[in-house]
This record gives sequence, structure tokens and C-alpha cells, in this order.
Amino acid sequence: MTRGYRVFQWFNGVVLTLVVVVTLYPFVNILARSFSSQTAISAGEVNLIPKGFNLTTYQIVASDPIFWTNYRNTVIYTVVATIIAMVMTTSYAYVLSKKHLKGRKFLVGVAVFTMFFSGGLIPNYVLITSLGMKNSIWAIVLPNAISVFNLLVMKAFFESLPQDLEEAAAIDGLNTYGILWRIVLPLSKAVIATMILFYAVSFWNSWFGAFLYMDRSDLFPVTVYLRNLIAGATGADSYGAAAAEVTQIGANIQSVTIVLTVLPILVVYPFVQRFFVSGVMLGAVKG
Repeated sequence: MTRGYRVFQWFNGVVLTLVVVVTLYPFVNILARSFSSQTAISAGEVNLIPKGFNLTTYQIVASDPIFWTNYRNTVIYTVVATIIAMVMTTSYAYVLSKKHLKGRKFLVGVAVFTMFFSGGLIPNYVLITSLGMKNSIWAIVLPNAISVFNLLVMKAFFESLPQDLEEAAAIDGLNTYGILWRIVLPLSKAVIATMILFYAVSFWNSWFGAFLYMDRSDLFPVTVYLRNLIAGATGADSYGAAAAEVTQIGANIQSVTIVLTVLPILVVYPFVQRFFVSGVMLGAVKG
């Protein structure tokens, strides 16, 4: 180990440590604010440690049965939407990875076109309503079933797989679906795990679709519930809380919102993190 390499290791360690600190600081600060009092937050006294520790906002949110109903909705919407998105994205990407496919350039062009142009908010609303999907799970899971970015990443990954494997499987008697299920997918665990993470985070954090297409509060995801809680934090009648409690809610509701929304993703992320880097790099566009 040369002196220059030791200097590089030291410098690299310092830089990465600073990156970790800069990344973690906002999360720790938000967590501290969510447990702090209105007075301490307004005075700017909260940094990394809660001041005036209290659980008022958490108690009010957790005691509302609608909150848990909306949380359950979010889990259902995320799971169903991610499954549908993965089936459609994987199928489409595998087809586009075949260079002998007739009309391949046209299909790729159609997908890329939607990255830059869309029908607009009003046409989408009219379409969803006319299809009878309003106030249903399908209004959430179907319009965003395919992310073109994820599609192109998976397409590039499938193109990088050795063609000889599929030819050998075809000689052994496997059809197209058998090749995809028994050869391609087992070799694609890294990119599949990465795409599942991308889709799950996207659907978990999504709120505008439900806010637009759903009228019943018992169908809302938790993100819409928390959005409405922020909007109504100044109205005591909405939650049956005392004026002092509502003041407390208004002071740290954003922090509580972030903690409650991000926590499940933070719990799941470590289990798929090991696939993340390899999945993105394997599916990266190669020159």
C-alpha cells in the first residue's frame, strides 16, 4: 500500500463521512421536530434533540380510525400497483429487447413519446371517469402502471443477457414464456428488486391521483389523509381537539407527516439495498 493510496483512502473516508452526515442530518432533525413542542419549534431551538418532548400530534393522528383505514389502503394500493407495474414493465421490456421484433422502433418510440407528452389533467380525469374507475383502486394503479424510465432500464438489462442462453433453452424445447420464466427472470433478480423498490416508493408516496379521483375518505391513502391534516391543522372542530392541541399540531404536523410516511420505506429499504447498485448498473444504458 503506497503513501498515495493511503492518502486517497483517508480522503475518501472523510468525504464519505461528510456525505453520510449531510444525508442523515435532515432526517434526524425532522424526527426531533416531530417530538418537540410548538414553542421550541417556533423559537428555532430544535436541532438534533427534541425540546419540550410531547406526543400530542402522534396521539391525535393514531387515535383516529380513519388514519389506520387509510394506512391499510396505502399498503393495498402499493402492493397491487407494484405487482401490476412489474408484470407489465417486465413483459414490455422483454419484448422490446428482441432486435428481430417487427415494429420494435415504433414501440420504443411510443414509450419514449409518453415521457415528454401527455394528454393533460382534464382528459385523464374524463377518461378515468368514463371508464368507471373513479372511487376504485384501479384509478390509482392503472394510469401509472408503466414507468418509461424503468422500462428502458429493464430493456437495456435484458439486451445485455447472452443470447446463447435463450437459444439453448429454445433447442431444449422451451417456448417464449418458458424462456422468460425459467431463464431470464432468475438471472434478473437484481434489476427486478431495483424496479420493485422504484415502483413501491413511487406508489407509496403518491397522493394526487387519489385526491383527484376519489371522493370518499375511507378510500384515501394515508398520504391524502396527512395532506388534509396539514390543510386543516388550524381548525379544531375537524379533529375534536382543544385549541392548544391544534396549535401543537400546526407546529410539527409536517415533521410527523414525513416520519409516518417515510418510516415503512426505511424499514423495507435495507432488505433490497444490496440489489440496488448492481441492478441499476446492470441495466444502465451502455455506449
